[in-house]
Amino acid sequence: MDKTTLQRLKDAIAKSNSIGIAVGQNPSIDEMGAALSLYLLLKSANKRVSIASPTDPIVEISSLVGIDRVQRNFGGDAGDLVVSFPYKEGEIEKVSYTLENNFLNIIVKSSEQGLSFDEQDVRYNRGSGSIDLLLVVGAASLEQIGDVIDSQKLANISIINIDNDPNNQNYGDIVLVSPDASSVSEHVGDIVLTLGFTLEQDASQNLLSGIMNATNNFQDPRASSLAFEISAFLMKHGAQRMNNQSTTRYSQYNEQSAATTLSQQSVPSIKQQVTQLQQEESVRQPQAVQQPMQSNAMPEYGDRVELPDEQNEKPPLDWLTPKVYKGSSEV
Repeated sequence: MDKTTLQRLKDAIAKSNSIGIAVGQNPSIDEMGAALSLYLLLKSANKRVSIASPTDPIVEISSLVGIDRVQRNFGGDAGDLVVSFPYKEGEIEKVSYTLENNFLNIIVKSSEQGLSFDEQDVRYNRGSGSIDLLLVVGAASLEQIGDVIDSQKLANISIINIDNDPNNQNYGDIVLVSPDASSVSEHVGDIVLTLGFTLEQDASQNLLSGIMNATNNFQDPRASSLAFEISAFLMKHGAQRMNNQSTTRYSQYNEQSAATTLSQQSVPSIKQQVTQLQQEESVRQPQAVQQPMQSNAMPEYGDRVELPDEQNEKPPLDWLTPKVYKGSSEV
């Protein structure tokens, strides 16, 4: 950033009475993290600031600090609070209010069919009034911010365009587009440090989460040296590096530990089962069968006892006759 652009940026922020920060449709963790960091830093600088997105935040960006401050638009007069909830024809009988202990209670009386929405469906929108400075973060064109602000009012509002998309249309009064940056968050981090902002832990955490998301935990070959430099600075200011790989390793460690514990617990029972099976097998094995004797009388010493297998075998007739050896030659 050259000195002229830096001075123009400082003057625009200093002279503004009401600053709006807008992101495009379905912002990523990188884009929303950068925008919320700007919101937190400007709040800490006692600036009147609001943030808006044309679409509701998705689950993956719900952990960012300040996500509950994101509105759908910058509409409403300054100081107005709009309470919104889903409405279906016939389920609300009347709306009234009461004053009790310095609290204003808004009562939505349901009809006999009851209310179809819950407490988490109720939205609160604090009117920002007319903003005089709009910071657009991570949107290549003004069309991407949708209807967060009336297009007719844009003619009287100074616009600062902050992005890293090479296809950015370079709109706005101050263009801060850096295609060399691997994330919008590192680009915003560089801007706020150049402006002299003091990075607190919440803003630092949002920026680090954005950088890690855009660079795939610094594994993307496009991760710039600026991303590492800004990340190191953010971690020194309290940001914590939480990535999916460490979570995966932790899960695998738990699974292995559980498997080892289960195996150790199962060894005694397996041995017992094997012993029991061996005992049962020995019981099932057939015992040696003794053939009954032909007579109840016990044989005397020297008597020949025929075994069962020998009873049916008789020697040949010439077995007891003398044998005469005859040579093959005469003497």
